[in-house]
Parts: sequence; structure tokens; C-alpha cells
Amino acid sequence: MNRTSASPGARDAAPTPMPSASTSTTRRFGPRTLFARVFWLMVFGIAIAQAMAYVAIRQERSMALRTLMMSGVERDIATGVAVLDRLPAAERAAWLDRLERPNYRFALADEIDPQAGPVERTDFNGPFVDALTQAMRPFRIERAVQLGVKRYQLLVRLNDGSALTVHARRVDMPIPEWVMWVLGAQLIVLAVCSWMVVRLVTRPLKTLAAAADDLGPDLSPRLIPEEGPAEVAHAARAFNAMQQRIAGYTAERVEILAAISHDLQTPITRMRLRADLMSDEALRGKFHHDLNAMHVLVREGVTYARTLHGTSELPARLDADALLASIAGDYEDAGEAVTLSGEAGSPIMAQPQALKRILVNLVDNALAFGGQAEIRVTRSDAQDPTPRLTIAVLDRGPGIPEEQLQAVFKPFHRLETSRNRDTGGTGLGLAIALQLASAMGGRLSLHNRTDGGLEARLTLPASLP
Repeated sequence: MNRTSASPGARDAAPTPMPSASTSTTRRFGPRTLFARVFWLMVFGIAIAQAMAYVAIRQERSMALRTLMMSGVERDIATGVAVLDRLPAAERAAWLDRLERPNYRFALADEIDPQAGPVERTDFNGPFVDALTQAMRPFRIERAVQLGVKRYQLLVRLNDGSALTVHARRVDMPIPEWVMWVLGAQLIVLAVCSWMVVRLVTRPLKTLAAAADDLGPDLSPRLIPEEGPAEVAHAARAFNAMQQRIAGYTAERVEILAAISHDLQTPITRMRLRADLMSDEALRGKFHHDLNAMHVLVREGVTYARTLHGTSELPARLDADALLASIAGDYEDAGEAVTLSGEAGSPIMAQPQALKRILVNLVDNALAFGGQAEIRVTRSDAQDPTPRLTIAVLDRGPGIPEEQLQAVFKPFHRLETSRNRDTGGTGLGLAIALQLASAMGGRLSLHNRTDGGLEARLTLPASLP
């Protein structure tokens, strides 16, 4: 017998490489599927492009406003000052409202704010004030101040000596609300198109992955449709051909192993008959002992060859509690120290004979190496989307060295190195159990207990179809 958690060719038992720090960070904080990653990356890029377009629109508006103010406003203000200068002083107040514009107005007094500072000579302010000064000649600007970022005050003397204050301000050119709606609609349309594109690209990968997952222990091909774009159809054809080649190679190996194991039974039977004719009882007993060991090995070899293609037994609705109680009762009747705790609670779908063979093998191992066996049954929470039934067989034996946990599921691998079949077994028991567990959609693993001994853990789907 042998013992743990991996087997060549078994997906669940294969050693898993440790993920890097960057991979762990990506899995923890980012989308996990290729579909989500590509989709959100495209949407994020489109959103950035839309934001850049919005910034460009605002910048263009700002530049247009600057050009407008630098090219026409100073002439309008100068014209308004000239009109007020030609009007009689008594009529000027009536014209103030007529001459007012959104970006400037006039006041017939010195209204310069004493707290205002001089105009800052920026790229806009300096040229704007210079243009006003040039446009108002021969009128003289006695003082120019700036209030905040967008407001200016200029004190002008008319020809009759009256003070005239020009209040000018920069008027923004707001972006219409409909522009934001158009940008939002564009983002939605592009996001939908991105979703369709990513789905078109990733759906064949999902189909390919599902077909690979469906490739069970029997290795019978699950052909996928060879359709779609040229690259997808080519990948599907290659995958189907690979499945068929693997299934053919495996079937050939299994047939050879089964044929050799089966044909060995005939010479073993003849040798047993000839051994019965021997007069030396001691020698005859040794021959019988060796022939019995060979018979067990051949029988286990045939069984293993069959389990490489799964089990032909059909799944059935099974009362796991009754099966476990029956197994424990049989051992107790034989005087073995086997205990049972926990319960499945409800039926499961499984192959009864395959499940019984797995459990009997695990209990036999526990009794052989620990002298006693404890069967513990637990079931996952009802809220679990994929309910699982766990059957653990525990012993108080010596356990298994950690470096051997990956090797004990290999065919003919034995921890006992003396090659004695009485102490080391055939080396096929756990290999057969693992193949049967995989065929039922379960997982078989072994774990050293912290307080000594070994735990053989069989996990099965607990939901009924």
C-alpha cells in the first residue's frame, strides 16, 4: 500500500507553483478573468480618450475667447469711450446701459477699488491692457488695476476732464451641456462595442478551457466545434486532434497492460497446480506464497488498467451514511478498531462500488500502518454554491515523509523499501483509489496530522442534479 496529494495525470493533485507577488496583487485587486481585464482596459482607455477630448474642447474655447478679446473688445471699449466723450455731460448717464456689454460696462466716476493691485503682466493680461491703451488714444488711461483673475478696472480721463471708469471682465465660453451628453453617449456606445469584441475573442478560449476540463480520467475526446474565425477554427482542430492522439496513446498502453496482466494468470494457475504436486511441504508453501503475491499483483494491475479509463459503473443516488455505516460495521465484525463519526445528512450522486473500493483501501492502509482507523464525515454549509462532502480516514501511524507525499500515488511506488509484498503492498492501491476519485469528480489527498498519524481526505460533490 502507499499513501497523498498528487498523481501524474491528475489535475487536482498536480503540484501548484507559488504565485509571484505581482500576480498575487493582480488577483487580489484586479479582475481575474481575461474577459474582464481586456474589457475594463479598453473602457479605461476610451474614458481617458474622452477626457482628453473634453480638455481639448475647453482649451480650444479658452483660446477662442482670448483671440476674441484680443481682437475686438478693445475697439468696442474705445468706441464706447469716444461716444461718451462726444455726448453732453447731462446725457451720458442715459447712455451707460446702452453701451454696456456682458464683458464690460462704464461708470461716470472714479470707482477704482483702492485694494486692487496693478495688472499682472501675464500672457493674456499684458497684451490685453496694451491693446486697450493703443485703441483709446488720444484718451489717456490714468490707472489700470486687476481684481482677481478675470476682472479689470481702468480709469480714463475724457476731454472735458471727467473721470470714466471702465469695468472689464473676461467672460468664459461655457461648453454646452449637450456636449457632455454626446461624450457620455459615445463612451457607452464604445463600451458596448468593446464588450462585444472582447466576448467574440474570449468565448472560444472559454469553450477550449471547458473542453479541457471535461477531459476526464477516461481521456475520451470531447470534440469542440471547428468553426468561427480562421484562427479559432484552427485552434479547435488542433485541440481535437490532440485529444484523439492522447486518447489513442493511452488506450494502447492500457490494452497492453491489461493484456499482460490477464495473460499472466494462466501460467500462475499452471504453476499453482504443479506446486500442489511437490512433495516438499516447506518448498510447496513458499511457492504458494509467491504465487499468491503474483496473483494479487496481476489482479491489481488489471484493476488499475481499467481505472485508467475511469469506471464503467453508472452514478446513482446513494445514501452515503448507510454505506459508511456498512463499511464500519464489517470491520467491527472482523474485530478491527474502526470508528465512524459525523454524517452526510442527505443522499449524493456517486458510483457505490467505486466509492466503497476507495474507502476500503484507505481504511486498510490506516489499519496496516496505524492499527486503528477513524472515519470522519463533514459536509459544507448549505449556503455554499458548490456543496462538498468530505470523508476523512485518520490513523495514528508513522505518517509519510513530506517529500514522499507527491510520489505515493504513482503506480508501484511503495514506502517500504524491502520489496516485501506483505509489508509494502503492491503499490497500486492508492493509484487506483485516486483514479476512481477523479472519475467521480472528487479529490483524494493525504495530509500528515500535527499530533501524529495520517489523514486521507476524500472530497466529493454533494449536490444532486
